[in-house]
Amino acid sequence: MDERTGGGVQLRFGGSGGQGLQLSAKILAAALLRAGRTIALSQSYEPTSRGGVSRSDIVVGEGAEPVDYPLATELDFLVLLDDVAVPSSLPLMRAGGLVLADAARVDIAGGGGFVLTPLPFIALARSLGNERVANIVALGALIGASGVCATDMIAAAIREETPRKFVEINLEALALGQRIAPVPVAA
Repeated sequence: MDERTGGGVQLRFGGSGGQGLQLSAKILAAALLRAGRTIALSQSYEPTSRGGVSRSDIVVGEGAEPVDYPLATELDFLVLLDDVAVPSSLPLMRAGGLVLADAARVDIAGGGGFVLTPLPFIALARSLGNERVANIVALGALIGASGVCATDMIAAAIREETPRKFVEINLEALALGQRIAPVPVAA
């Protein structure tokens, strides 16, 4: 891990605009803060509202220690929902890091020293009746694989950060994502 993070964890949600990546990061950031962790959240997206590159990075400090450097420099975990975010994200993966990629929209080969796990985020969201919750399915898989935050903290953040009419489907998507999560890895 990058020493500038104080031994913490670095995560990225990457894809295209309109996939809810900023919301996933906001939910995770709120949950981590609720759990007493220190974080730095940065976001970047192209000016087009749909289809342009979108990413949200979270640098998590060790315990309550402040984050020394707020930008992700060496990713431990990467969630990809679209090929468009691959070129700017894969070079930041640390050896042994975990990439969770949508099986239908991300086509990358393994290698590079990271662990690649294709998962059907969008297909599972469709099975819930709304493709727009693929970001929350992916968040559930990330939480299940990383253990970076407790599920109850994520669920509380979903209740606070999403419109009331979407809370239940988002909680279902979170649980579905956790069920498909690969075996937890140490960051």
